[in-house]
Amino acid sequence: MYNAFFGFNKTPFSLVPDPDFLYLSPGHKKAWIILKYGLLSQAGFTVVTGEIGAGKTTLIRKMLSSLPKQCEVGLITNTHSSFGDLLTWVLAAFNISCAAQDKAGRYQAFVEFLKYQQRQNKRVILIVDEAQNMDLQTLEELRLLSNINVGQDILLQLVLAGQPELVDKLNSPELVQFAQRISAEYHLMPMDFEQTQQYIKHRLAIAGGSESLFDELACAVVFYYSGGIPRLINNICDLSLVYAFSEEKHFVTGTIVLEVVIAKKTSGIVAYKGVADEQAALLRKQMLAKYNIDIGLLAQSVE
Repeated sequence: MYNAFFGFNKTPFSLVPDPDFLYLSPGHKKAWIILKYGLLSQAGFTVVTGEIGAGKTTLIRKMLSSLPKQCEVGLITNTHSSFGDLLTWVLAAFNISCAAQDKAGRYQAFVEFLKYQQRQNKRVILIVDEAQNMDLQTLEELRLLSNINVGQDILLQLVLAGQPELVDKLNSPELVQFAQRISAEYHLMPMDFEQTQQYIKHRLAIAGGSESLFDELACAVVFYYSGGIPRLINNICDLSLVYAFSEEKHFVTGTIVLEVVIAKKTSGIVAYKGVADEQAALLRKQMLAKYNIDIGLLAQSVE
């Protein structure tokens, strides 16, 4: 809708994970390095966790696009409670045809697949996104699949990405053996204000727009109510661009972003709770002193 108006060649703040827009904040860079280390060192299990919208899926997609050809990769994203038989989803992830209807037959088909890939000097990597939705039994079955080895060679590497609840599950007594085999792990934290500013500028630049389209106060409001979570940043910024476009303004101000936040809070569909820490409190004071606008009070007035 607004791309031509702002000079974008693509939408800068889409909610669909796009590796082309990946911004490597210090935290995301560490998570990226951990993922690469886990794969290059042939670690058995690699685990990356983070809050909803922290950027885990974007990192996974970036990793998928950068893996060498000698890697055979399967991706599982449907891990809802109605997940069903693990082996069925694993075979589907690798496009393995199997006529067997019983579990033993499907297991043997997967074993033969792994052995064939080894003979082709290929590494097999199974990536499970939203892994926190798996129950303990399914996670244990996943561990047992990784026991398929030939000599000293690891035939299957596992990468798990999920919300913090995944850590709680992996720390349960039933999954002690699973936890002991995690060679690389990282928890992705939200970005701070400076990183949020750079994130916004980065996405604007990738989309072909001006990095200064959002002024400092606008970025401060975005950070204050997104908590530094990329998905929420995208949501607020996208709507802010819509508001600016509707008013035929070529720049996004703090006032426009506050309008978005207040409208969202009024509708009750999405509540931006923001951050309630010392950094947010200090930022609120700084913006009040510099711009005479209380970025916290205005939005709270509709609660």
